[in-house]
Amino acid sequence: MSHGSSSLVSGMNASTKAALEFGRTHVVRPKGRHQATIVWLHGLGDNGASWSQLLETLPLPNIKWICPTAPARPVSIFGGFPSTAWFDVGDLSEDGPADVEGMDASAAHVEKLLSTEPADIKLGVGGFSMGAATALYSASCSAHGRYGNGNPYTVNLSAVVGLSGWLPCSRSLKNKIQGSEEAARRAASLPLLLCHGKGDDVVLYKHGERSAEALKSNGFQNLTFKSYSRLAHYTIPEEMDDVCNWLKVSLMLDGVSS
Repeated sequence: MSHGSSSLVSGMNASTKAALEFGRTHVVRPKGRHQATIVWLHGLGDNGASWSQLLETLPLPNIKWICPTAPARPVSIFGGFPSTAWFDVGDLSEDGPADVEGMDASAAHVEKLLSTEPADIKLGVGGFSMGAATALYSASCSAHGRYGNGNPYTVNLSAVVGLSGWLPCSRSLKNKIQGSEEAARRAASLPLLLCHGKGDDVVLYKHGERSAEALKSNGFQNLTFKSYSRLAHYTIPEEMDDVCNWLKVSLMLDGVSS
């Protein structure tokens, strides 16, 4: 099940005159009692449809999944060739240059998708590769209470999942979290799950590991990091089983004893 969704955002820099438009959003409705809604973000060059098909098969009947599609934009790592991307990227690592404007726009799109959910529904964000990076950036904005541009981030996240990804803007995280008691409290209480394959040759395992360490050292204490010895840059049933079990517990879904 899907529906069209378009949202205009400003480009990455002054030379990008045209506004960027988000692609189609695919929605997987809960098969049971609706308890949580998670926005799931695809990787570089992908779209929301491919992940919605996988998420629909998971034994998580109480979760509604929203799978948007990123705008097509010039991407530096591809020499400026356009691709669906949540932000511009030149280096798939926690130390890479940060397209804060692009990340803010995508994090705002996530917030917009979650903002219309009922008040009693728990909210989350997750993703794969660049989608995971955007989810982790959203987590840092949620804890800080603000986007990189200073605008308020108003959605209260209850779960964040990142598969085969990295943490953008890791060097600025300390100032965001440690400068505010409220931000530190939010960071400490936010459940995060990071999963990474040791055989990943696209987003190297060390970048996933370092990103987890950066989050933990800056107050995200409720963080689980899982590694998979032979996993490359894709997902496997074992990993998705771990995601399902973690979400059931973290979101206190039906059928899980507290």
